Amino acid sequence: MNIDVDPDSAVPAYEQLRAQLADLIRSGALATGTRLPSIRQLASDLALAPGTVARAFRELEGEGLVTSRVRHGTLVAPVRGTAGHTRDQVEEAARSFALVARHLGLSDDDALRAVRTQLGRFPPLTS
Repeated sequence: MNIDVDPDSAVPAYEQLRAQLADLIRSGALATGTRLPSIRQLASDLALAPGTVARAFRELEGEGLVTSRVRHGTLVAPVRGTAGHTRDQVEEAARSFALVARHLGLSDDDALRAVRTQLGRFPPLTS
């Protein structure tokens, strides 16, 4: 497991760690059931405060990517089905877009026109 946290980054250390672990889990590089290092061990390895690692683990647990149990540590949870995950990503992007559109005062028609324009710029992917 190769994790690199940049102390000079504007991105908080816990978020850098969370994002890298999430990527490793989603890509399958960390398989379901893999035990992550303890909070203290990972903090020591990365020269981070234990609270920083604990926050990253809590965020991952909140996303359903890991499970933590006393005496068993933190384990990689089964990854949700790809279709469900993709749907969740699209829903989150749509939610963010809708909030911005409302904040800017766009009508539903104008907001949907903007989405259709952007969709038209990208041909559908074929498998």
